[in-house]
Amino acid sequence: MLWKRALFWGLMPLAAPQGLHLKRTAPRFAPAPGAREGWVGEGPTLRLLAVGDSVIDGVGCPSIEQALPGHVARQLAARHGRGVHWQAIGRTGACVGELVEEVLPRIPVAPRDLVLVSVGVNDVSGLTRTAHFRDRLHRLLDGLQSRAPGARVLLCGLPRMQHFPLLPQPLRYAAGVRAQTLDAIAADVAIAREGVLHEPTTYVPRPDEFAPDGYHANAATQGAWARILVERLAGRWTPGGLDGAGTLPGMSLRPRSPA
Repeated sequence: MLWKRALFWGLMPLAAPQGLHLKRTAPRFAPAPGAREGWVGEGPTLRLLAVGDSVIDGVGCPSIEQALPGHVARQLAARHGRGVHWQAIGRTGACVGELVEEVLPRIPVAPRDLVLVSVGVNDVSGLTRTAHFRDRLHRLLDGLQSRAPGARVLLCGLPRMQHFPLLPQPLRYAAGVRAQTLDAIAADVAIAREGVLHEPTTYVPRPDEFAPDGYHANAATQGAWARILVERLAGRWTPGGLDGAGTLPGMSLRPRSPA
């Protein structure tokens, strides 16, 4: 990764002015509307918590149900034959340090089965140092695992930012290199921690599969990404926690509205 770090910082004299210009001129989309909590599917309850940046906040999607948290909930319900109680706690524009300082305190301690985490893109644009990213990611995971004891944590890989239509060259190339560097750190962090998985993002959207801002994935693309995540997760994790009555301890089956 050393050569990628050197390349990224070497491109900064050209890329930084482009980044500053985009901060002033790029379109700003609001988080998706809709309740940040819901139920989908039927059967024993599986509890999903989604935490992170604008991906979790649904930016670029017409509703939170059509963003990554809602898509993942539906995919989990379909694959495992379970009812899924899902909750999304996101903050648009947050880097990993801001998730630690501002989002973690909003998360109560509660039983969960799976915690989905999206973080890193804003650390690319915010020029977070690699050592700080690693340290704060550990702190974020410490907080999540203490608030969801026993849950499996899934770190979503950073997207391939070299394909973001909004970004001009060489900023686009520099962002892609930096995203790869931070994603490699996230993978190392996951390997070092019990109960944490990292899934690299291999889906590369076409330019027409982005939201109109050219930066966030649209609803269909997030659905495709969710399918891949859940398919790969199924080979690495099987939800458990069923008691003799066929429900999760502390949870009861009840009518649910679709996500």
